[in-house]
Amino acid sequence: MKKKVLNGLETFSRAMITPLSYFSVAGMLLSVGALLTGSGLRRVLPVLDCAPVQQLGKLLYGCMMLLVQNIGLLLCVGIAAVAAKREKQQVVLIALMSFMVYLMAGHVGLAAQGALAESAGTLGLYGTGQTQILGVQTVDMGALGGILLGLAVSWIYNRTCGVQFRGVVSQLYSGVRWSFVCSAAFAMALGWGSCYFMPPVQHAISALTGWMADSGSGGLFLYGCLERLLIPTGLHHLVYAPFQFTALGGSITVDGVTSTGAYAVLMTEYAKDLPFSHSVVWMYTGFTKTFGYFGIAAAFIFCARKENRRSTAAMLIPLVLTASLASITEPMDFLFCFTAPVLWAAHGIIAGSFVVLLDRFHVTGFTSNLISSLLMNLTAGADRTRYPVLYLLALCEMVVYFVVFTVLIRALDLPTPGRAAPPREEKQAELPDPEELEKLLRALGGAENIRELDHCFTRLRIALWEPEKLDEALLGTLSHKGFVKRGDRVQIVWGLQAQAVCQALWQQLKMPELC
Repeated sequence: MKKKVLNGLETFSRAMITPLSYFSVAGMLLSVGALLTGSGLRRVLPVLDCAPVQQLGKLLYGCMMLLVQNIGLLLCVGIAAVAAKREKQQVVLIALMSFMVYLMAGHVGLAAQGALAESAGTLGLYGTGQTQILGVQTVDMGALGGILLGLAVSWIYNRTCGVQFRGVVSQLYSGVRWSFVCSAAFAMALGWGSCYFMPPVQHAISALTGWMADSGSGGLFLYGCLERLLIPTGLHHLVYAPFQFTALGGSITVDGVTSTGAYAVLMTEYAKDLPFSHSVVWMYTGFTKTFGYFGIAAAFIFCARKENRRSTAAMLIPLVLTASLASITEPMDFLFCFTAPVLWAAHGIIAGSFVVLLDRFHVTGFTSNLISSLLMNLTAGADRTRYPVLYLLALCEMVVYFVVFTVLIRALDLPTPGRAAPPREEKQAELPDPEELEKLLRALGGAENIRELDHCFTRLRIALWEPEKLDEALLGTLSHKGFVKRGDRVQIVWGLQAQAVCQALWQQLKMPELC
């Protein structure tokens, strides 16, 4: 049982990281777009106001933001593809079609209840518990819906893609088409069911907002904590939106114009050179996004294996900059929220605690977006914002995150980035010759003994039917960097050649799998 759980966690972790790895590049481009179009940097560099630069910034930000907004779809397809055991191109299509079915099932379910929410101007569907994905309005389950569907599709596909029916008509539904039928049925059930099981949860979260507003430090702590913890489900919108964009977050009337919601109040007070009111506390959700993730990334890099720290840093730094400069944290959140839930709980506690500390130290400055925070606090002045205290608390939060995460990761041996299957920096070597591939097959007990064959960045991952047939002595003579055997599974570290060796093996075995 323990072996199955460990194998499942390993597969799930690899399935999550594979699609998220692309966000290191996307996040950097998104950050550049945010800097070029953001008002903060343009105040310092007026040249950025020229039309070509602004168009480039909008192009980068808009295109990359589309990926972030559809992270559920990317995780669904990515998880299904990585977890599938054969003909991965088929499961990608099935996952994509199933996700569309899931979206429309949610839309039809809401329409049947007469529960489709109306867009609220510039806020759109924020705070309604619904969202629009690929042009379809449906229940907002955040990335959780995509993750659940991706796991289900891969599980269904692995167990049904080989099913064959007899008869001319029924044969049309055999194999991968039967997998699609089963996956689409699950997608419809998940989408339709979300219309019934999500609204009560959403209403419960919404009901908490009134208590938060009247409960002092306790309410502020819960506000900051839940805003982080609920990100995977999409329910975090129901926590901050009522405070930042409705009368629950306060209102102010200046020159006959009333501004409602913490965000509008803050910007009005800033523009009119007024003292900042207590409404600013509901804008503190940007504090951890802007500063805390530096401490999280530092802990991940420090806890990574020494030979893997450079590559881990290369992956994490763009994601941290995306969080700090563009307030987009999801690509980094999903690296550990499911694979290390202890860290995720600590994350919420730390974030909530610092919201309370900002209030206790009477900080009334800007906390969202590093560049805008610096420029707007400097122009507003220390008397109005107490920004020296703000940045001292920011430094403290980074240290707290680093210490707490480092202790938990090492004490519990948590699977954070860079701790498992570290990629090696090496030059691309020549592929093993056919004779060495033959030796590898013999060492594994023959082609018929291979139950599963896959790869990650640097390793072959093999499951054997009869692990006792593994010839470790022969395996040790090959040109790999080492191997690990655990039960019926063998991992062979082949460096950057792993994918090419995997493909060569499948060609040798004459199997259709894509590695």
